[in-house]
Amino acid sequence: MNRVCSIFSQLLQLFSRVDFESAVRQHKAERHARGFTCWGQFVAMLFCQMGRAHSLREICQGLAASEGKLKHLGVPTAPSRSTLAYANQHRPWQLYQTVFLELLGRCEEQARSGRRKFRFKNKLLSLDATVIDLCATLYDWAKFRRTKGAIKLHLLLDQDGYLPRFAVITEGKTHELKVARKLRWEPGTIVVFDRGYIDYLWFVELTRQGVYWVTRLKQNADYLVVERRPVPAGGKVLADEVISFYGLPGQGREYFFRRVEIYDTEQQRRLVFLSNHLQFGPTTLAAIYKERWKVELFFEGSTWCTPSDVMEFQEPTALNRPLVGSLDGCVRPYIARRLLCAGSKVRSHKLVSPAAVSTESAARQWSV
Repeated sequence: MNRVCSIFSQLLQLFSRVDFESAVRQHKAERHARGFTCWGQFVAMLFCQMGRAHSLREICQGLAASEGKLKHLGVPTAPSRSTLAYANQHRPWQLYQTVFLELLGRCEEQARSGRRKFRFKNKLLSLDATVIDLCATLYDWAKFRRTKGAIKLHLLLDQDGYLPRFAVITEGKTHELKVARKLRWEPGTIVVFDRGYIDYLWFVELTRQGVYWVTRLKQNADYLVVERRPVPAGGKVLADEVISFYGLPGQGREYFFRRVEIYDTEQQRRLVFLSNHLQFGPTTLAAIYKERWKVELFFEGSTWCTPSDVMEFQEPTALNRPLVGSLDGCVRPYIARRLLCAGSKVRSHKLVSPAAVSTESAARQWSV
């Protein structure tokens, strides 16, 4: 016999009830509670996030519409608005911080047990930023342009399991380097970023700290070739050079960098990479930079969680976020009911990373 359960029930299975109740006792979150448990509050707020509810009324009425199925989730009845509001105001937020850190720890442990793509043991991180467009009328604090509001998400993605290590939200006008200069990494770490982070003085500072980095070289870069290394004839490696930039304050020491030129047969173009790692092979440096695309997929896979009325959907934005743009007023009321009522077969397979889920497949799963 096939077991079936709703999508919302499958999401709740990621959280251990035993660990959750242990965290409740640790923070004494249910002290003076009368009937409405912390688990019920957690289910209600997770329903609010996944169902894109905008008020307490939408949360309570959405849960009450499927009250018969709430018992299988560990919630006897749907809460009232006053009960949920009181719980959100008085119960400690440290409880849900503990729940998040416990889930993150399990994800990191599973990521470390997976097979590594590269043979080197250095920690590989990807650094990037993305602009999230906001409606300037509703969010006047998000200054970006005269007629458009936006915020910028700066993210550091760990390539082991593709889990974020660092995230900060700034105004849309904030440059990426302003945040990147404040980050510190352990010696031996390899950081990958695009040409938006090019700053030769910052490169020297990272080299002094023992941090390796890989990026693309700008076409107008002014440098001196110190050494030309041999490359195989007829291969995709066109050049492998050790270079030095003019005007760097070395204080009596010269800093040398690696310039690698690769021919991309798929896109029929030349790619020039820059790094301070002088030992890796040219193809290894190119493969490391190719891994940076995972952070772009992470951004793409995360945009469907953003409510549609928060963003100002113009043509470029709508092309990048087709799922969010499709959730208009005619579709959204059915999403909350689908989370509790939609049935799908439970299969014993590994959960895929959100960055690996395409927007098209997510749209087929969540749309009516």
